[in-house]
Amino acid sequence: MPNPDLQSICDAFDFAGRCRSAKRWGSGHINDTWAVETTDRRYLLQRLNPEVFPDPVAVMENIRRVTDHLAAKPTPGTPLSLVPSRAGEIFHRDAAGNTWRAYPFIERARSYDVVPDAAIAREGARTFGQFLKDLDDLPEPPLIEAIPGFHHTPGRYAEFSRACDEDPLGRAREVRVEAAFARDREEITGVLEAAREAGEMPVRVTHNDTKINNVLFDEATGEGVTVVDLDTVMPGVALYDFGDLVRTCVCPAAGDERDLTKVTVRPEIYDALVEGYTLAMGDLLTDTERRLMFFSATLITFETGLRFLTDYLRGDRYFRTSRARQNLDRARMKFELVRRLEQVDPS
Repeated sequence: MPNPDLQSICDAFDFAGRCRSAKRWGSGHINDTWAVETTDRRYLLQRLNPEVFPDPVAVMENIRRVTDHLAAKPTPGTPLSLVPSRAGEIFHRDAAGNTWRAYPFIERARSYDVVPDAAIAREGARTFGQFLKDLDDLPEPPLIEAIPGFHHTPGRYAEFSRACDEDPLGRAREVRVEAAFARDREEITGVLEAAREAGEMPVRVTHNDTKINNVLFDEATGEGVTVVDLDTVMPGVALYDFGDLVRTCVCPAAGDERDLTKVTVRPEIYDALVEGYTLAMGDLLTDTERRLMFFSATLITFETGLRFLTDYLRGDRYFRTSRARQNLDRARMKFELVRRLEQVDPS
């Protein structure tokens, strides 16, 4: 998008003090984020990606309900809170129709793109688990499904198959090896959905994007401060959250790494994730959820690879890229991680 008029957008929010500066912030693939400094404090300002979130009102209503509920909990930490617009709304829509929101900046906290050790893995998993536990009693009605079928692996596989068949940019011939890898694993796609349909795994309020960099840690103590990036908080299955956390933590390689010999699995990190997550969730986890924890990591890694591959076939419309074939490289890295996970004995 063209550079927005950040001054007028900042003026639309009820910020304390006068806006002095705004700079790009973070490494997310979806939304545009700026750190805004006023004469009194700092804020995070975000533009929601309309291609990913066609119903931003639903997204923001979910976030309002979740942040209000978490603010009333006694759990230590600093939950996110929305900064209202000067019109009293929970978001601002600019003249071009873009949807903006703002949060107070959480100071003296940091995030990790790569988990440095088991202690951070354990605390990150505990923080995500506590997030789900705190939302277990969110009052009715259910949150809006802002992205229908977001974590529904059979549906993601069907999208991949359609993209291969339609091949709008003639890229299918480049991905024959990856497509064959995906087709060989079609039978695993329905395992979690079958357990959910059988009543063995409840539908919960889930985060649905549990990358480790969506936890903020206290710079001094290393304790989890809060969970961020709440756009995809909606009804879901806890194991998709846990599996995605494993996917982003057990391998130290970059998500678009082209040297696949660097794709490895760190078992000590996996053990720490299980310890932290089960510590927080406690008896909320069913026997089936506990049994399928390791499998969920393989499944969600496979699903994520499918999503990157599908996006590459369709012209990189969903995930932001900074170079040619980046989404293909991301898919290849995920599929290699699937191979490595398949070789691990979780016992």
